[in-house]
Amino acid sequence: MWKRWLRSAPFWGVHVAAVAGVAALGWSWTGLALALALYFVRMFFITAGYHRYFSHRTFQTGRAMQLVLALGGTLALQKGVLWWAANHRVHHRYSDQPQDVHSPRQRGLYWSHVGWILSDEHQHTRWDQVRDLARFPELRWLNRHWMAPPVLMALLLLALGGPWALVWGFFVSTTLLWHGTFLVNSLAHRIGRRRFATRDDSRNSALIALLTLGEGWHNNHHHYPGMARQGLAWYELDVSYYVLRLLERLGLIHDLRRPPRRVLDAVAAPRPRRLSTATTTPPGPPA
Repeated sequence: MWKRWLRSAPFWGVHVAAVAGVAALGWSWTGLALALALYFVRMFFITAGYHRYFSHRTFQTGRAMQLVLALGGTLALQKGVLWWAANHRVHHRYSDQPQDVHSPRQRGLYWSHVGWILSDEHQHTRWDQVRDLARFPELRWLNRHWMAPPVLMALLLLALGGPWALVWGFFVSTTLLWHGTFLVNSLAHRIGRRRFATRDDSRNSALIALLTLGEGWHNNHHHYPGMARQGLAWYELDVSYYVLRLLERLGLIHDLRRPPRRVLDAVAAPRPRRLSTATTTPPGPPA
């Protein structure tokens, strides 16, 4: 028991440092802007890098850009890239089944939100799930030393902006980033609409999509996990996909996997109106 709490202490310590730091330094709109900027930059590396590239291989890129995506994702303090991708692949294989690593259906919202990542059950990398990625020594090194990049980022913030930058740019931003990302594992399986009849409870949520640069279109994603685009309708904002398209134009990535045209056309088509089966009385003659 004490080992589990000891392992969880840094996670909760970041939360305490965020609240205590803001209380000590006072509210700052500039600080909030810094926190949100680093929130969304790192969120992109989780959504586009850890998720859409390393977990699902929805596009291709060179080894240098692959390392950039891995480094950026590591800055989000969500453990190593191979650990993350392996667990996510297991999640899709057994989504909302007993073998799922973070199903709210099986073990509740707290477990799916933060309990699973703090648990002793999922501390080790499932190497059998990431054989395609484990052949790169730099990814294995980052997976083993995943704490090094975020610690360096924290020290850099402290050196450049003092305690103010450390509190807002690291502690506040990281706390928001964790819970923003974890919403996809928890609430995106509980709230929202289901466009596709998947075998799990995945749902589409515009609010979660806004907070996660497009990951909230979770039902779309579980129906087409191999596609880089998750917002299928024109009104489904998917910022991560828009940035990936820009990177494709710049030649930094290639073979970006898009949904088939028939899928986009079907989503865009208006839904047929349901005809009433009630018996109607024809109008009588005018009075």
